[in-house]
Amino acid sequence: MSDDDKKRLTTDPDGLLSYEYIANHIGTDALDIDWLADNIIRVDANGQFTGSAARYLNAISPEQFAPQIARLIAATIDKDREHRYLGALMQGIWGDDCESRAAELSACNDNFRRIYKRLYPTSAI
Repeated sequence: MSDDDKKRLTTDPDGLLSYEYIANHIGTDALDIDWLADNIIRVDANGQFTGSAARYLNAISPEQFAPQIARLIAATIDKDREHRYLGALMQGIWGDDCESRAAELSACNDNFRRIYKRLYPTSAI
C-alpha cells in the first residue's frame, strides 16, 4: 500500500472504503491487511464492515488471514450492540449448521462462544 492510499483511507468514515480496498487488492502486494483490519476496526461504529471483512477474508483463506479474522470478529462482537450482523457473521464463519454444533464450537472458539451468548443469552452453553 502506498502512503497516499493509507492517507486516503484514514479518512474512511465507516469502513466501506477500506473493505473495498481489500476486495479490490486481495492477492496483491498492495495489500497491508493488518493496517486495513486495524483501520476498519477504528472507523466502523456498528460492526457492519468489521463483520463483512471477517466473512470475506474467511471465504478467501481462513488460515492465511486467521489473526485478522479473529480481530475483526472480536471487534464486531463489541460494536454490534443491536445484533444486526452477528447472526450472519456466525453462519458465515462457522457454517449454516453452527447452531447444532454450538457446544463443540463454544468449547474451542472464544469468539463463537461470545457471539452465541449474545444471540442466545438464556442458552445453557
